[in-house]
Amino acid sequence: MKIYKSGEIPQVGDMYFIFGDGGTGKTSLAKQFTGRKLLLSFDGSTNAIADTKDIDVIAFDDQDAPRIQQLVTDALTKFIGNHDVVIIDNVTALQNWVLENIDGASKDGRQNYQKLQIWFRNLGMQLRNTNKSVLATAHQNDNGTSGLIGAGRYSPDMNEKTFNAFTAPFDIVGRIYKEKGERWIDLDTEQGNHAKNRIDNRLLIKANELTAQEKKEEQ
Repeated sequence: MKIYKSGEIPQVGDMYFIFGDGGTGKTSLAKQFTGRKLLLSFDGSTNAIADTKDIDVIAFDDQDAPRIQQLVTDALTKFIGNHDVVIIDNVTALQNWVLENIDGASKDGRQNYQKLQIWFRNLGMQLRNTNKSVLATAHQNDNGTSGLIGAGRYSPDMNEKTFNAFTAPFDIVGRIYKEKGERWIDLDTEQGNHAKNRIDNRLLIKANELTAQEKKEEQ
């Protein structure tokens, strides 16, 4: 527990959770953040950042899957101190590995999902407690059209309660997509998709302006 007196509340890094279809540029969003970055990759999609000089990568593979929970916790504890930004790419793949491990250790399906939610809730809080900027990405589910405008059509490809537990400390949740050759991020809860913006009043932004508010405050 931490106690802050009025007027002494520290400024911490903003946390971004962005979900979207494959090829929409989720991983490349990491390039917008300034400072030394640590990227934990769970799907091998590192080509988008291969030309960078300020991103260190820990790429997990199938051989790591049976111990993924401990490996992730250890990586964040050991390496995070040397970095300004943490990137989790992508949470969908990480969730699938964690759930497989939990399922393998127990036969109670309901209890397994509760354990999954608790682990991701703790991971979200561990990331928040670093006080660093955080970017997490996930694939999307297309739930089909709902009404004429398709409101609420898209959601992160995660167990919903696990998503809620993990993203509780995040400042921004948005969906990235392409339209007429441009990439956009939807932050508007009224569209019915999973979204929030606790940083400013932006509801729809160009993908390359995700951290615009953050950079403005640094100037």
